[in-house]
Amino acid sequence: MADELILYTNPMSRGRIARWMLEEVGAPYRAEILDYASTMKQDPYLAINPMGKVPALVHGATVITECAAICAYLADAFPDAGLAPPPGARGAYYRWLFFAAGPVEQAVTNHALKFDPTAEQGRLAGYGNYDLAMDVLEQAITANPYVAGDRFSAADVYVGAQVMWGVQFGTMPKRDAFIAYAARLAKRPAHLRASALDDAATAK
Repeated sequence: MADELILYTNPMSRGRIARWMLEEVGAPYRAEILDYASTMKQDPYLAINPMGKVPALVHGATVITECAAICAYLADAFPDAGLAPPPGARGAYYRWLFFAAGPVEQAVTNHALKFDPTAEQGRLAGYGNYDLAMDVLEQAITANPYVAGDRFSAADVYVGAQVMWGVQFGTMPKRDAFIAYAARLAKRPAHLRASALDDAATAK
C-alpha cells in the first residue's frame, strides 16, 4: 500500500508497541513525537485522536488508535510480513491479542492502583481477579512456542510488550514463564531497532 504511514507517539508511552510493530512490518513510516503537556492536547492532534493520547497511526485517510488495533491493522495492511495467521486460522490470534488488551490490561491497571475486586465484584469485572488473569496469561504463552501457535505474530508484539513491561516494572509477577517469554521476544531484530529509535528520541 503506497499511502504514507505516520506514527504519532511519545517514546515514554505505549507508542513503543506501535513502533515495534512497524519495525516488524518493515514498511517505511514517519514518526511524529508529541509532548504530553502541549502538542498531545492541542487541536491538530485532537482532530486525529480526541482522547489526546498516543499512539495513533495515520495511513493515508485511515486513522487507527489503540495499540492492539494498530497491531492487527498493520498485520492485515501488510500481509507479506506474515504477522497474522490465515483468515481461517485466527481464533487463537484474536483471542489472545484481545485478551491482553482487555482482561489483562484491566487486571494489571486495577492491581497497580491497589483495587482488587471482591468475589462478588469479580463477577462484574471482565477479568475476574488479578491472579486468575495472570494464570490464564501464563497458560497462553506456554501452550505453544508463540501465543497464537508455532509462528510469531502481531499478537506476540502486543502480548509480549505487556509482559515485558509487567516484569520490568513489577506490575506482573516475575514468573519464570513471563521472564522467559519477555527475554525471547526482546531479542527480535525489529524490537531492538524500535527500542533504539525510541531510546534515542527519549535522549533528545
